[in-house]
Amino acid sequence: MLLEDRIVLVTGVLTPSSIAFACARLAQEQGATVVLTSFGRALPVTRRAARKLPSEPEVLELDVTDPAHLARLTEDLAERHGRVDGVVHAIGFAPAACLGQEDGLFDAEWDDVATALQVSAWSLPALARAVKPLLRPRASIVGLDFDASVAWPAYDWMGVAKAALESAARYLARDLGPADVRVNLVAAGPIRTVAARSIPGFAAIEQVWSRQAPLGWDVDDPEPVARAVVALLSDWFPATTGEIVHVDGGVHAMGTAVRPADEV
Repeated sequence: MLLEDRIVLVTGVLTPSSIAFACARLAQEQGATVVLTSFGRALPVTRRAARKLPSEPEVLELDVTDPAHLARLTEDLAERHGRVDGVVHAIGFAPAACLGQEDGLFDAEWDDVATALQVSAWSLPALARAVKPLLRPRASIVGLDFDASVAWPAYDWMGVAKAALESAARYLARDLGPADVRVNLVAAGPIRTVAARSIPGFAAIEQVWSRQAPLGWDVDDPEPVARAVVALLSDWFPATTGEIVHVDGGVHAMGTAVRPADEV
């Protein structure tokens, strides 16, 4: 099994439709002991989802914007497990003013933008710093991304936050590499999760994939993304860090629609 005897921390599990849930399930199936995080009103929702995994994992409280929560996470993981072998960063949020507005980037004020950047980008190095004392050699941090190399319909400031996330991952790869810790991102195609459905104009993003994915794309199937995450958590990519692995049916490589109209 790819993750036998590994301790893997998975953030962002909300419902069984989430990519993070698929990552947690597949990690367990590959031998890992999984620990989930959640907080606030989402905490009972995450705990209900946890009961649907092959083995119900513990759920630790973590609000990545709260320094006390980050400090307690370090203590809890040290006390309960003594180490961390893998981390899945699946955290993202932007206030409504940052997404799908008529005037795009012009509608959001700094307070809203600051929230989007803190939760969606700054949280990656903040989480890495919290687990750093517990990371074993050959550990792996994997974040979920949405290709920030282009501008998408309605994605607006969240797209900017994802660009910051991508840059942060590269710098973390630089900083953690000497400790033999890898940091990579998986840029997923659109998956119809609770978070995605909250994005105004998400249907327009879906339509890009229906027209342009040479391999096709199922917006209801997070399994391909989860497989890439688990592979990066494992030892099968020992010399890969600072990378963005696209799991999007090939859309990122296409300049024009490649599927015949009658297949869309």
